[in-house]
Amino acid sequence: MTQAEVSRSRSLFEGVAGQDAVIDQLLAAAGRPVHAYLLVGASGLQQRELVRGFAAALLCPSGGCGRCDACRRVLSGVHPDLVEIERAGAQLAVDDARRVVRVAYRRPREARRQVVVVPDLHLARLAAPVLLKTLEEPPESTILVLLTESVTPELATVASRCVELNLSPVPEADLAAWLEASGADEDASRRAAHASGGSADRARLLVDDPTVDERRQLWMQVPSRLDGTGATVVRLAEELLDAASGAVEPLKARHLAELEELAASAKAAGEKGIPGRREIEERHRREERRQRTDELRAGLAELARAYRDRAVEKANNPSGHANGRVRDFSEACDVVGAVAVELVRNPNEMLMLEALFLRLSALSET
Repeated sequence: MTQAEVSRSRSLFEGVAGQDAVIDQLLAAAGRPVHAYLLVGASGLQQRELVRGFAAALLCPSGGCGRCDACRRVLSGVHPDLVEIERAGAQLAVDDARRVVRVAYRRPREARRQVVVVPDLHLARLAAPVLLKTLEEPPESTILVLLTESVTPELATVASRCVELNLSPVPEADLAAWLEASGADEDASRRAAHASGGSADRARLLVDDPTVDERRQLWMQVPSRLDGTGATVVRLAEELLDAASGAVEPLKARHLAELEELAASAKAAGEKGIPGRREIEERHRREERRQRTDELRAGLAELARAYRDRAVEKANNPSGHANGRVRDFSEACDVVGAVAVELVRNPNEMLMLEALFLRLSALSET
């Protein structure tokens, strides 16, 4: 591939932040692809853009020119040989995996190969074994791209049948620069990058959210507001959950705009409705739930940071104003971290926060 061809192919990933190493790996793989790839990384690292750019390089007659009709359709997600599997429920179920297998063995519709994308493999504890036979005896015309947040022990065998590529959180300074380059205000870019946890998708949402700092301060004030009473615990939990709900509103507005745009396109094409509307709305619901979870996880990270700051202050100045012992502050950090891990299980949020704050109150009283 000439330098000009490489430059054109990199345009398939225009707008992706901080994943240059993975993009280089995907472009190299597109020249001589194998049967399966596993992208490993937390949600929000622009997996959709990365996969579609890779698929365009695989399905384009010119190897990823970025200009032809095939590239445009792949990047828009409407090419018939790019199949993005959407799970039906909270888990990637056995029936979802069977659907992947059926699609994998069909013939491509237009190109000489097809790309089948399977997201949320970390939610496929029971379904993963169903995919194994397809990975061990892959059809020649199908390339599987699997996405997971982590490689759990249950996924070790599946992972061993794939080429693994690891995505990394985007450094805060790089995210801020990326947002500014897209036209965002400098201060808003800095705030969004700080609150994003290295997630480009989240940063893109937060940059237009003026309440980011307000929500961050709410979490940081928790240690000083806890007074050992149940009434305060309930009030704090309610405030923080209301703030989390507000954080999802920009995404809901974006989803509404997407449906309106799809409806207009469908009407122009003579369609009676939006093709695949049910699946699109289900994807929207999942993305909104994930945004809420990410908001709670980010808040818990701020809370843990507040306790770490108190531990450092107490250690450096034992006679200072920070109440409590260093050990208690450190234990508080561990307790908050454990709750953040539990978010993946979709707990009752109110009960989760109430239990957390009662535990933190008890620590502060020791």
